[in-house]
Amino acid sequence: MSILSGLAFAAVASLSKTKTVEGALVGALRAEATKIGVIVVLLWLVFSTYENIVAIAFIGTFAVTVIIFSMAFFVRDPTTSGKS
Repeated sequence: MSILSGLAFAAVASLSKTKTVEGALVGALRAEATKIGVIVVLLWLVFSTYENIVAIAFIGTFAVTVIIFSMAFFVRDPTTSGKS
């Protein structure tokens, strides 16, 4: 679910071809809204498909996955840091 929502975010963000700060912010917010929408739809799909799912464990694992997936943005390659 995290990968699919990340792909949806990237697809919507890549469609934004603005040159202003406001346009970039609107594009990023639109992409984030799409990501949240995909997450909600996929969560609904999982809960409606699997009747015996342990909800607390599933949502907890999903939350950790989303946090780790979004933190990958902040990881730097040590071989290229400091180079211009």
